[in-house]
Amino acid sequence: MTNPPDNRIQKPLHPLPKGLVGLYGLLAVLIVLVPEWLAGSALAQFQNPNSEASLPATSAAWKRVPELMLASLSMHELRGLARSKGLFGYQRELREQLTSRLLRQLRKHR
Repeated sequence: MTNPPDNRIQKPLHPLPKGLVGLYGLLAVLIVLVPEWLAGSALAQFQNPNSEASLPATSAAWKRVPELMLASLSMHELRGLARSKGLFGYQRELREQLTSRLLRQLRKHR
């Protein structure tokens, strides 16, 4: 069995001029990032620092919510934590599996 020849003619691609690429990049910054920055700073002015709706401090949430702690750790740090907790077989597990095992371990020893 041989494959039939491809009868489509491939046209050479012409790269965009560097100036046009730079212009597109500048437009992307002006259209997307600048309004995002302005909206964020405007919303920050309206936020009441004494309100209960604000997010907790990182250190407090880190200590209270183990899901946040595990989500922010790198894979190397997750494996180090698994090693310190005495979990076996953690080297070959994917991130989701290892995180769920560590979460069960942390909840069990609370």
